Amino acid sequence: MKAVCGLAAALGAAQVSGHYIFQQFGLGSSKFPVYQHVRYNTNYNSPVTSLTSNDLRCNVNGESGHNTTTIDVKAGDSFTFYTDVAVYHQGPISLYMSKAPGAAADYDGSGDWFKIYDYGPTFSGGQASWPLRTSYQYNIPKCIANGEYLLRVQSLAIHNPGSTPQFYVSCAQVKVAGGGSTTPGPTVKIPGAFKATDPGYTANIYNNFKSYTVPGPSVFTC
Repeated sequence: MKAVCGLAAALGAAQVSGHYIFQQFGLGSSKFPVYQHVRYNTNYNSPVTSLTSNDLRCNVNGESGHNTTTIDVKAGDSFTFYTDVAVYHQGPISLYMSKAPGAAADYDGSGDWFKIYDYGPTFSGGQASWPLRTSYQYNIPKCIANGEYLLRVQSLAIHNPGSTPQFYVSCAQVKVAGGGSTTPGPTVKIPGAFKATDPGYTANIYNNFKSYTVPGPSVFTC
């Protein structure tokens, strides 16, 4: 019995260690400590799998940012999300933002979200390659209004066709200055932005995989 329990524990540990989490944030050349400016969650590096769960916004128990600091950024600034280990589940990485009605720390993410970037596959020679790495860099849109935002990173793991895809998500809290007056769009609600019938959600990446559409809204550009 002890041997069986030990094996189960080892397998469980291996499964958990096989996942990853976006736990660090960077601004320009600065990389901040783990969970500084990034909301804590309570499921460590396990994924969210329900398309109807509010956990899709900022991860499990990530609806409050009262224990998270909000960082000052300028519109156009370069930022980076870092993982604890390299992302290795195939699938797209997407970046979203949602403007808080007041302080980002008080915002549960129930408002409108807009997408600012997708990291999708590259097709060459009949093969697809995915951006599997430990850091993902982009820029705060220059034209969005000043104010506090949730800045969300999402890895949609579609590595196991026939099984429920996995969402690995985290949210940083940012206060934007020096922005413009453009209203971002299109916008979506989370949950609600992703459907079980989305081609990018149900794709079989091992069978006749020649093109791919990332789930969610189109990318907003200034």
